[in-house]
Amino acid sequence: MKKNLTLLCVLGCFAQPVFAANNINLTNFTGATAQSDFKAFSQDMGSALSYKAVTPPAPLGITGFDMGLEVSSTKVNGLATATNSSMTNLIIPKLHAFKGLPFGIDVGAFYSAVPTTNIKLYGGELRYAILEGGVALPAVGIRGAMTKLSGVSQLAFNTKSLDISISKGFAIFTPYAGVGRVWVDSTPDAATTAATGLTKETFQQNKIFVGGNLNFGLVNVAMEYDKTGSAPTYSAKLGFRF
Repeated sequence: MKKNLTLLCVLGCFAQPVFAANNINLTNFTGATAQSDFKAFSQDMGSALSYKAVTPPAPLGITGFDMGLEVSSTKVNGLATATNSSMTNLIIPKLHAFKGLPFGIDVGAFYSAVPTTNIKLYGGELRYAILEGGVALPAVGIRGAMTKLSGVSQLAFNTKSLDISISKGFAIFTPYAGVGRVWVDSTPDAATTAATGLTKETFQQNKIFVGGNLNFGLVNVAMEYDKTGSAPTYSAKLGFRF
């Protein structure tokens, strides 16, 4: 786990040179396969940009607060044409924050700007603990979330998701797993549609995820594997919990 966390942090630090000149440009989609290529691109974007909390479902409690730095890496195939590159992994750094509320409810939000690209992303979640968990019982939570892409003037892109997850703490370690559904809307702007003929893609993707959380008092470390659609994502988060 420590080795994987270190690797993701290093990848995040080197994201800037890796992504140089990797701006999304929808006018790269041309020819007879333009729409199918755009759909493959949108599916990869849905996998990479949909909400990933990288935290177990146990509620923080009314006084709880968690802020973290997260890096995710998604295996992609459909972004190469849009970025005119040989991109095979999309690495996204995020600033994430969670706040506990009464009655087993937590809220969360994040913001991301991928260096040297036109990719900016933000989103949020509302989570409710059906079971808050304890010595004998696991925690079970349901979450509704959304994300929205900004910075790409040619594309209006957003996701909505709903999932259920379960976790059980063992001393400082809490493994968790969940399943869900993601709804994706990917819409070229009018000028791009006129130039390329691309039209809106709307679809759904299945989601599964497993992870583990280590709590060292104020410091919190989490790792997560997510598969949304056909693309896998590996995430690591270093958090500070109050």
